[in-house]
Amino acid sequence: MLTTIIATIFVLGVLIFFHELGHFLVAKWSGIRVEKFSLGFPPTLISKKLGETVYAVGVIPLGGYVKMAGDNPEENLTGKPWEFMSKPPWKRFFVIAAGPFMNFLLAVVILAGLFYFRGEELQQAYISEVLTGAPAETAGMMPGDHIVSVDGIEVGSTEELINQVKDKIEQPIVIGWMHNEKLKSDTVVTFRDYAATADGDSVAVGKIGVTLGHAYKRLGLLASVGAGFERTVFYTYKTFEFVGGFFSGKSKASDVGGPIFIAKIAGATARAGIDILLEFMALLSVNLAVLNILPIPIFDGGHLVFLAVEKMKGSPPSLKIRLIAQQIGIAFILLLVIFITFNDITR
Repeated sequence: MLTTIIATIFVLGVLIFFHELGHFLVAKWSGIRVEKFSLGFPPTLISKKLGETVYAVGVIPLGGYVKMAGDNPEENLTGKPWEFMSKPPWKRFFVIAAGPFMNFLLAVVILAGLFYFRGEELQQAYISEVLTGAPAETAGMMPGDHIVSVDGIEVGSTEELINQVKDKIEQPIVIGWMHNEKLKSDTVVTFRDYAATADGDSVAVGKIGVTLGHAYKRLGLLASVGAGFERTVFYTYKTFEFVGGFFSGKSKASDVGGPIFIAKIAGATARAGIDILLEFMALLSVNLAVLNILPIPIFDGGHLVFLAVEKMKGSPPSLKIRLIAQQIGIAFILLLVIFITFNDITR
């Protein structure tokens, strides 16, 4: 439980901090006065004013915000040069887009670091452990070997190996594997074991008695950056595909998770290793970026829509329209929170 709590606070804290840091830095660069930088929502745990900005940490670690002078349509704007609305639309665009962009950048940096320090995962059925007395041990398989074929069918990943073996229960199969760069082959008889399905049922499967792990090949610095960027683009595409699936019916509402689901995965990945936790953080950072640029009022994407309208009509949307849009956005978020929480609990 303690690991889950610490991992959740760490993951959400880092993602929210960098998101808000993007808004903060570009606002400062644009000459906008930042009144408050808060990591977390009130009640405020600690706060300190440095210069013109109050820096605070809130008790609720599910978000954060950067309060800029003149960014609230309900305020009485003075037209001072340091106010948000006094800046040209293109500067305000960069201020708003900086948050999601920072999450994209964070994902690239995390993934590039993993490719550089851990390496790129090799697509092979890598053996990390051989069970004592199992058919695999009798055949001579050892940790560090990797299986390349089953009954003459090539296997290039853990998933492919499992798919070739699981239905052959207590049956002889021919296994080919690499040991010290030499190809070996032998016939083994699988034993019966049981595995849980996605629905929680238990099914009989065939096994040979190995624990499968991961093998990695380290990349150079430039190759790591390229691979990190490529993986981030892939995560972005899959996130958009998932969101778009709600309109086409391909994505299931039950697959949506919230804070409880994130906490569960954060705890599990933290126990699996810091590298697995960082990979989950990179994926979540991309999710945060994509969700924030959706055209929903109160999200960054909603503010970008307001800017597009302002650019087309030559003036900002009226205060009444902005307030109505924000109220719709808040109602949508509340319904989404209720739905996600329901999903988390029932899951």
